[in-house]
This record gives sequence, C-alpha cells and structure tokens, in this order.
Amino acid sequence: MPAPNGFDYVARPDGTVRITHHGKPATVLRGSRAGEFLGEVDEDPQEVMARWTGNYKRGNERMGKNHPRNRR
Repeated sequence: MPAPNGFDYVARPDGTVRITHHGKPATVLRGSRAGEFLGEVDEDPQEVMARWTGNYKRGNERMGKNHPRNRR
C-alpha cells in the first residue's frame, strides 16, 4: 500500500487548523482537536493528516473488487 501524500495543513492565528488534500479542503479542526493534531503532526505528517481526515485505505479494496455486484 503506498504512503499517503498530497496533504498540507495551515495553523491559523485563531487556533483552527485547516487540512487540504491536493489543494482541496479536507477538514477544519478547532479547539482541543486542533491542539491534539498539532501535537501529533511532528511524527509523520502525511500519515497523521490522512488518519485525521479519514482519507486512507482500509485494506478491503481488493476484496470489494471480487464482490458479485462489482463483476462485469
């Protein structure tokens, strides 16, 4: 599975954090969630942002391809 990429974030002066994916807004974090995110983002920024936005592979994509409704 490839590593996540294309994520970027901006911490604003009002305490919010805006996360984008390939330039498109993914989520905005406010309050304590923004603080938690900023504490974690130093580890592996792309992986952390993918986890916080919910935009990451869950491992079941290959199984879904073989489901009867997806066969042609």
